[in-house]
Amino acid sequence: MTEVIDGEAVAAAIRSGVSDCVETLTASGVRPGLATVLMSDDPASETYVSMKQRDCEEVGIEGFHVEIDPDAPASELYDTIDDLNDREDVSGILVQLPVPDHVDKRTVLRRVAPEKDVDGFHPENVGRLVAGDARFKPCTPHGVQKLLDAYDIETEGADAVVVGRSDIVGKPMANLLIQKAPGGNATTTVCHSRTRNLEEKVGSADIVVAAAGIPGFVDGSMLKEGATVIDVGINKVDADTEKGYELVGDVDYDSASEVAGAITPVPGGVGPMTRAMLLYNTVKAAGLQHDVDVDLP
Repeated sequence: MTEVIDGEAVAAAIRSGVSDCVETLTASGVRPGLATVLMSDDPASETYVSMKQRDCEEVGIEGFHVEIDPDAPASELYDTIDDLNDREDVSGILVQLPVPDHVDKRTVLRRVAPEKDVDGFHPENVGRLVAGDARFKPCTPHGVQKLLDAYDIETEGADAVVVGRSDIVGKPMANLLIQKAPGGNATTTVCHSRTRNLEEKVGSADIVVAAAGIPGFVDGSMLKEGATVIDVGINKVDADTEKGYELVGDVDYDSASEVAGAITPVPGGVGPMTRAMLLYNTVKAAGLQHDVDVDLP
């Protein structure tokens, strides 16, 4: 029987642990705070930010939200980030991506103070991750690590394949899997749109992390019997539903679940973990900034 990895349950456990950390910080006179910045009228981005603010409220993190007109000059966003960097009540800053075309994304990522970069995208934090001395692990890859650990899926010595090479998921996921540390020590291959013999490489993997952004890109015929399949994708496809669409992953769930030993569903797999790890990073940031030890879950 294929084991379905319940991201909602693992995320709930993480949030409970984060809530305990908030109590520790509060007892020391510290209230962690997360600032979200939205410069978009994209409904999906608005929904994501709203969910993150609700998550903060649930665990006791103070939430701050700033909305900027998408047509405003880039300098308005940069100045907002500078102001948030200077605020003592803001532990972490998240600028919801994507930003408008006239705003340089790399400048945005560099503008956030590294110690408040709870996404883990600042070049300093990326470098620390690669060096094996991470301040903040990016939320989605770290969430995947937590899922594997929660289900006792051994990474040490395993053959892992990451399908996708994005800065947000693919690259940091591969880096975490190869680290000489718990949750790492895997022999890791990164595949992408130019990879030759993709089926052969995926078919040799004990662990497959699909993060290509293509619906149903990985199917059961590509997998080794008993492989662990982690589906990071969230894609809207047309469907005969009330909304006119449904959410599917980068893995063809029906065929993959007949072969895999363990698999994450979409939704309900990696998605909840990404949000939980943002709270985790925010609490960690507050502890580091105020020199308070917190027992992170």
